[in-house]
Amino acid sequence: MELTRIAGGDCGRDDCPTIFTTDNDTIAVQGYLMHKETPAGEAVVEIPVAVFREAARALGR
Repeated sequence: MELTRIAGGDCGRDDCPTIFTTDNDTIAVQGYLMHKETPAGEAVVEIPVAVFREAARALGR
């Protein structure tokens, strides 16, 4: 899967809250794990509102 960064990730490392588009026409979110009891293969993550707004602008919304 190819990821293209559209928001966040400005801290100089690859472990910051970041939003990506994928070559599967989906959105991928990297954030801080919030909830450990989710279905297999899923996670609930937290990202700053500013990163979400940046992603919406990058997507033209």
